[in-house]
Amino acid sequence: MGRGPRGARSLLPLLLLLGLAQGSTAVPRADDVCATCHEHATCQQRDGRKICMCNYGFVGNGRTWCVDKNECQLGATVVCGNHTSCHNTLGGFYCVCLEGYRATNNKKTFIPNDGTFCTEIRCGSPPEVQNAILVGNHSSSLGGVAHYVCQEGFESPGGKIDSVCTEKGTWRESTFTCIEIMTEIKNVSVFNNTCLRWQISSGRIISKIMYVINLKGQRSDPVESIHEETINLTTDSRTPEVCLTLYQGTNYTVNISTAPPGRSVPAILGFQTAEDDFLEDDGIFNISVFNETCLKLRMHSRKVGSEQMYQFKVLGQRWYLDNFYHETSFNFTTSEPAPEVCLDLYPATDYTVNITWLGPSEQHSVQITIMTAPTVKQTIRNISVFNETCLRWRSMKTAGIEEMYLFRIWGQRWYQKGYTQEMIFNTTSSSQSPEMCLDLHPGANYNVSLQALSSELPVVISLTTQITGPPVPEIESFIVRRGHLPRLKLKKAKERNGPISSYQVLVLPLALQSIFSCDYEGATSFFSNASNTDGYVAAELLAKDVADDTMEISIGDRLYYGKYYNAPLKTGNDYHIVLRITSEWNKVRRYSCAVLAQVKDSSLTLEQMVGVGLGSIAFVMALAFLSFLAV
Repeated sequence: MGRGPRGARSLLPLLLLLGLAQGSTAVPRADDVCATCHEHATCQQRDGRKICMCNYGFVGNGRTWCVDKNECQLGATVVCGNHTSCHNTLGGFYCVCLEGYRATNNKKTFIPNDGTFCTEIRCGSPPEVQNAILVGNHSSSLGGVAHYVCQEGFESPGGKIDSVCTEKGTWRESTFTCIEIMTEIKNVSVFNNTCLRWQISSGRIISKIMYVINLKGQRSDPVESIHEETINLTTDSRTPEVCLTLYQGTNYTVNISTAPPGRSVPAILGFQTAEDDFLEDDGIFNISVFNETCLKLRMHSRKVGSEQMYQFKVLGQRWYLDNFYHETSFNFTTSEPAPEVCLDLYPATDYTVNITWLGPSEQHSVQITIMTAPTVKQTIRNISVFNETCLRWRSMKTAGIEEMYLFRIWGQRWYQKGYTQEMIFNTTSSSQSPEMCLDLHPGANYNVSLQALSSELPVVISLTTQITGPPVPEIESFIVRRGHLPRLKLKKAKERNGPISSYQVLVLPLALQSIFSCDYEGATSFFSNASNTDGYVAAELLAKDVADDTMEISIGDRLYYGKYYNAPLKTGNDYHIVLRITSEWNKVRRYSCAVLAQVKDSSLTLEQMVGVGLGSIAFVMALAFLSFLAV
């Protein structure tokens, strides 16, 4: 028992050491910083001491808190670059390109620290589709669509052919293709002896089809009995027709097929033409007009290569010219089965053409009418004006041929509202240098259109007529003998011959009547103080200052009218009071004069008499007042 307690005392230190060791793991020491770092922080050695730092993508003090840092709050353009969207994650972020753009690292997401950025998706040029052509405008950006149509002779049974630009920057090719159209020609038949008709069947007609018709004819005659020809026909009809120029009484083999690039199952037909001498129309033969003045005759001889003679008689008239005739006749010999003849016809003319086939034993005739159109060429040259209202021009037509000319004339005056002069008339001439003088009003601007009726193109020329003397208004002229001169009445003149600029009242001594001219431009100097005349300008009124109704003025009222002083008449003299009207336009002046009054042995006017009377009374009163003062 004594050993027991002693053994227990010997184990006590070991138990104490074990307890201390266990206690050290449960309670950290106060100087162990790394043990206190936040779960989103790491312990780092800085300047010889340990500190807690929040991990990348977090912010805080590293020990008590570390929260997520929102990198996207600065904006996607700042963080990720242009054309991007920014997405925040716990402790990080990532960038995505917007629609229509892709990342340069070819991944859906990226972080721009490796130099990745977003670039626009461009697919480049659309791919080629066999047997198709690209049509319309297209965009090579994302979603852009390129449209194709099949080339002639091909079709797309599946529908439209499109290619779309994908997000990978490549074109998604269409599942449809263009396949060659195979045309089947069937049910070929003959009508009207030389005409063919057939039907076609194909998947779908996209455009017009060109047919190649090879024909070969053979007759029993030993010499020149073979007729070979190839004809092309283009049409979009499903039942095409064509009339051929064939020999009569001939066995023909016709091969019909489509021209490349189209393909077809050719059709072959054999037939024999009739034995008639002519392919008749109304008992005679066919005539067609082309290029306005050319004729094609469908005459078919039994004997291939035999010559035929035709007689042509041509008569042309113009409805607007009574004396115009164009007549010609000639014979025409040919061995062609369908000869063509082009006639030398005048424009804007109605023609009757009589054609007679001169056979060995009989004759056949047919008549056709042709109306030629006006020429599109200008037939009038070098138009000029002389004597102000006359025109002269050069005609490009054939010498000696009468021509009708159409005149359209329109005149206007800027100074006279509502004034217009319009004329339309015709004239005829066979001269190559015609002249025409027009009945135009003075002081007007005109546009003259001149057109030869054989041409569609008129010529237009502008001209201006000069003004003439203005008309004198109605004036009540009177004669005064030894009496006072009454007030003169002025009426506004009408602007029929040009714009009126001013009115002048002239006081003209009777002795100067023989040397004074109304049209004298130097009237001002004629009446100046430097001249020896006793006449003068009493008043000048601008046209705009003259009323439309009657205006009155007194000679000698000592007032200024314009720049002229209205002085009194000298007593005891003879005068003519003259109204002079001036019209001015386009740097040209014209004058008209009329006598307002004749004064014989002039005396004071009523105003002068009143003035003299008042002056005398004032003088007498002044003398009486002075006499009173003297007393």
